[in-house]
Amino acid sequence: MPVMTTIAYLPARGVIGIEGPDRVAFLQGLVSNDVTKAEPGRAVWSALLTPQGRYLAEFFILTDGESLLLDAPGVAVPDLIRRLSRFRLRSQVALRDRSDEFAVHAAWGGAPSAPGAIVAADPRLPAAGHRLLAPAPLAGAADETAYRAHRLALGLPDHDDLEPEKTLLMEAGFGDLHGIDWDKGCYMGQELTARTRYRGLVKRRLVPVDAEADLPAAGAITAGEREVGTLRTSLGRRGLALLRLDALDARLSLDGIALTPDIPSWMTLPETATP
Repeated sequence: MPVMTTIAYLPARGVIGIEGPDRVAFLQGLVSNDVTKAEPGRAVWSALLTPQGRYLAEFFILTDGESLLLDAPGVAVPDLIRRLSRFRLRSQVALRDRSDEFAVHAAWGGAPSAPGAIVAADPRLPAAGHRLLAPAPLAGAADETAYRAHRLALGLPDHDDLEPEKTLLMEAGFGDLHGIDWDKGCYMGQELTARTRYRGLVKRRLVPVDAEADLPAAGAITAGEREVGTLRTSLGRRGLALLRLDALDARLSLDGIALTPDIPSWMTLPETATP
């Protein structure tokens, strides 16, 4: 049977263009992944952190061969440009908001056909599909709800699941989902990111949960009388929750709704935390 490809338009995403001969070297020293691996047809998923190693924004780095194109949360675009611009110094780079030139899409279920679009595989998981930057929203594209259902089924985090200046990358699965390059050298926030990995300091993880009834948009998760996490995103009976690892095998509930963690095969947990 032919493979059915779904393409969803993501209007909440924007695009930052980084141009100039120093664009790769400039970004390489600032973000969590290896920018040199971004090539036509190949994207890199990465994050900008605070100097203390806390999350600021996630983005896919694509390229058309002449510019780096950051597929980023639209609400974060102005702040990202402002923060990155502080580090230009003498680098020959220019940063600008190119959201009006590109419509961001995600595609899954098969290889997308989108003439005129910049297309690259989603580097997090093969099942995640592809990212597309098209000149305009594609005719017949599904909406963001379809993509949310897709990513929640896979347990993939999004900007809405992460807390700027609070979340650690290892809590959010960046280590398992190819969002960190451990060999690239220094970048902002590297020290804490490395320490959380090598010293096993992560006490919470963002994990998919299934519920016995439709979930609210967010809320506190309890195990008995103890608060053990928060629901970050939901759609129907599926959600992503930031949970304490020592509570994964407890009886969890949110507003009286029973929750069950559904640990995906890609997620690495300490043996003592596996439910």
